[in-house]
Amino acid sequence: MENPSFKVDGVDVLVQGAGQETVVMVHGWPDSHHLWDSVTDVLKDRYRCVRFDLPGYDLAKAPRPTSYREMTALINRIVMEVSPSMPVTLLLHDWGCVFGYEYAMQNPLHVKRLIGVDIGDHNSGALLRSLTLSAKFGAFVYQYWLAWAWRLGPKFPKLANRMTRWMAHAISNRNAPETIAWQMNYPYAMNWMKAFGGFAGLAQIKPQWPTLYIYGKRKPFMFHSPKWLQTVAATPGGKVVAIESGHWMMIRRPEEFNRTVKEWLDSA
Repeated sequence: MENPSFKVDGVDVLVQGAGQETVVMVHGWPDSHHLWDSVTDVLKDRYRCVRFDLPGYDLAKAPRPTSYREMTALINRIVMEVSPSMPVTLLLHDWGCVFGYEYAMQNPLHVKRLIGVDIGDHNSGALLRSLTLSAKFGAFVYQYWLAWAWRLGPKFPKLANRMTRWMAHAISNRNAPETIAWQMNYPYAMNWMKAFGGFAGLAQIKPQWPTLYIYGKRKPFMFHSPKWLQTVAATPGGKVVAIESGHWMMIRRPEEFNRTVKEWLDSA
């Protein structure tokens, strides 16, 4: 069963599947709801799969930078639309983890289970202490580059797009260049330039739900601390899975990724 899409605050929401449980999927940079195509195909026979593009990531529409408070409010409106009486499972990747974790911490009763992909305790002291100096420098370089592409975008869109697409390729994203644009970079401007309110006040994620954390082992540095892995593994129903892949394992290792997600959901 496939349900027609609908709009929430100008954002197109796609619902597929007929199961009683709902899985809300939130992507990150520089992706779209298509990031979840293959896992949706695997899950939709048993779960209702809900997908949408982050504001500003639909390149057919105007740029739309969105603060984290606005983003969590948007996620809440979508959740209340698709599952008003039952908590949902969140499936999150990249910036989707940052926004989705914040939503979960603000609305714990609306969340049944949590699946975080490759981003863990992103704003914790434990993560900062676990990173080497070279890892911190590497993260700063690529993120500040993208933040500056955002700043240049309104006046120099062609240059900003070239900068953004070059960096995406440099860090092993293989999306088609025409699907990537500077307007997607506002989370980096929020992080490094305090744009749109920055991330001041963002909660540290503390799993209160059965949590699956999947991460790629083949990266220059990790986006989680060792303490995070221990915390997830110790959470009732929690599980940590490492995949021989980089950041976009659902694209590079789809069969393993999809099997990991489905088996964990089915076993709960």
